[in-house]
Amino acid sequence: MTSHRPFVTILLVTIFVQLLIVSLPVRAENWPGWRGPRGDGTSLEKGIPTQWDGPTGKNIAWKTPIPGAGHASPIVWGDRVFVVSAMKDTGDRMLFCIDRRGGKILWRRCVLQAPMEKKHRLNSHASGTPVTDGHLVYVAFLDTEMTTGKKPSKSGKMYVAAYDFDGNRKWQARPGVFSSIHGFCTSPLIYENLLILNGDHDGDGYLVALDRATGKTVWKTPRPNNTRSYCPPLVREIDGRVQMVLSGSLCVASYDPRDGRELWIMDGPTEQFVASPVYNGKYIFITAGFPTWHILAIKPDGKGKIGDEKIVWRTEKGCAYVPSPIVADGKPGKECPDGKGRYFLIASDQGIGSCFEAATGKRYWMERLGKHYSASTVSADGLVHFLSDQGITKIIRPGEKFDLVAENHLGEDCYASPAISQGRIFIRGERNLYCIGK
Repeated sequence: MTSHRPFVTILLVTIFVQLLIVSLPVRAENWPGWRGPRGDGTSLEKGIPTQWDGPTGKNIAWKTPIPGAGHASPIVWGDRVFVVSAMKDTGDRMLFCIDRRGGKILWRRCVLQAPMEKKHRLNSHASGTPVTDGHLVYVAFLDTEMTTGKKPSKSGKMYVAAYDFDGNRKWQARPGVFSSIHGFCTSPLIYENLLILNGDHDGDGYLVALDRATGKTVWKTPRPNNTRSYCPPLVREIDGRVQMVLSGSLCVASYDPRDGRELWIMDGPTEQFVASPVYNGKYIFITAGFPTWHILAIKPDGKGKIGDEKIVWRTEKGCAYVPSPIVADGKPGKECPDGKGRYFLIASDQGIGSCFEAATGKRYWMERLGKHYSASTVSADGLVHFLSDQGITKIIRPGEKFDLVAENHLGEDCYASPAISQGRIFIRGERNLYCIGK
């Protein structure tokens, strides 16, 4: 008599695999650096949590206390989560590696020990979000100069280091000076074999590209106007060429990321910038807030010096200085950066949320969302997440009418932007790192 056991075993394995596939998030992604895999806050995953509560533990997979303080976002690659922090008492700038599955701190490294720099009250001494290529983790801090007396220094050198996933330092570099009364916040960007950093400061500003393998400088481009700004660039293929766009130092400009060559530049619209630009496949959107407030939609096909002829629409109402905006379509799976998203959404620092028609600048709605915002928006599953400084996330469905889907409380203040990876949301609070999801 023939046994049916092998057939039954194969059938059970097949059913198990099918159930496993169904339970996994669609298009599970890493979140390797500032604003995620595309640098614009978008996630292509589905099934992302929309309900949680920190104080009761509802839908909190784990939370891990992180020593020190830092406003840098967490990054995620596979089963590793990385965060940076600064220890006020010792001056240690730290890199932590955490197990994504259970929240255990696997290792910690002192990247740099230096006096704490002078900073704005809403900044931290660990605000630059790390970035990883899956092999090395790259971090940036300010190596400050010693001062006489107790007054903190505003000057020093940009310090960049690379660590492998076991916590071994592979190289370190000091690619340029940096000085700002508001402190330091540079988030490295990976492009091909390069690690690119923005060095806008109160001096001879620069963009610099380092070799990812060695830390040696590949190119260094001077920036105009010598004014502090903290805007990480956005890289896209636009108008038949690869463009690296950033706003800062009294201008908006585009560069070739391979060699640092300037492609086009526009003066203004204001002095200082923090928020990152976004792109919807047609226009570049920037927002700025000091000393004047602006949102601009720019047609990025210019060459050399450009002006108002490339501005498609603008507003000076409901703009943001620190929180970065987002482009969304309002449908799950449509959050791709070049998908000609219909809606442009933003939260001002003062807690006013707005939704615009991206093509024309028509404002569909403007609503009070919270008290104050520093974190940048993220989107997944057709929904946009707005995280306030008080740790309250309001989840909104983009559209012509204001549609609040959920409101969730973390239970502690938060100034870091969220990360989304493998079906979970990671939020750095002032005391703990939270993993939200089943």
